[in-house]
Amino acid sequence: MSNFQAEFEFAWAELPLRTGNWKIATFPGPGQREHAVIAYGDSGNQPMVRIHSECFTGDILHSLRCDCGEQLEQAINLIQNHGYGYIIYLRDHEGRGIGLTEKIKAYQLQDQGMDTIDANLHLGHEIDARDWSDAIAIVQALQISHVQLLTNNPNKVAALKNSGITVTQRPLVIVSNKFNEKYLATKEEKLGHTRGGK
Repeated sequence: MSNFQAEFEFAWAELPLRTGNWKIATFPGPGQREHAVIAYGDSGNQPMVRIHSECFTGDILHSLRCDCGEQLEQAINLIQNHGYGYIIYLRDHEGRGIGLTEKIKAYQLQDQGMDTIDANLHLGHEIDARDWSDAIAIVQALQISHVQLLTNNPNKVAALKNSGITVTQRPLVIVSNKFNEKYLATKEEKLGHTRGGK
């Protein structure tokens, strides 16, 4: 753990949601972008943690093309029921790290028959361009050594484990719809995600 991570002090503010009372703080991200850290409860057994990639279309507009918004809502409910946990909301992760404009271009290609993986590759991007180092830094700054990670993505699990954090994976199961069925199936078959994962 770096000195910065060990010494970082989160500035928490109350954040009442429709479902319960949370707290929110930020953590320095790339450039001027700041990640959001949303906390529920103060202590308890191994916190539930959701590392959530920013998704304008899913989180804000509730698009049916992905399952991001549903996973975020499910994570909020699971953490509240557990009594203690965090949502780490990572900026600059839109479209698995390619940005909103390129994600929309990928949507165009998917409308023409490509899957989500082939569309990214066709546009000259990596299959998944996200970097989990900031998420790891946040977990370390929170001084958490063991998390129940709310994810279906094996890369997130591996990244935290490789940094020395003990991880218990808790999959999020989302029912597909006609707009995201192919997308979810592709991630399961080509990326090894648990069905319904981001």
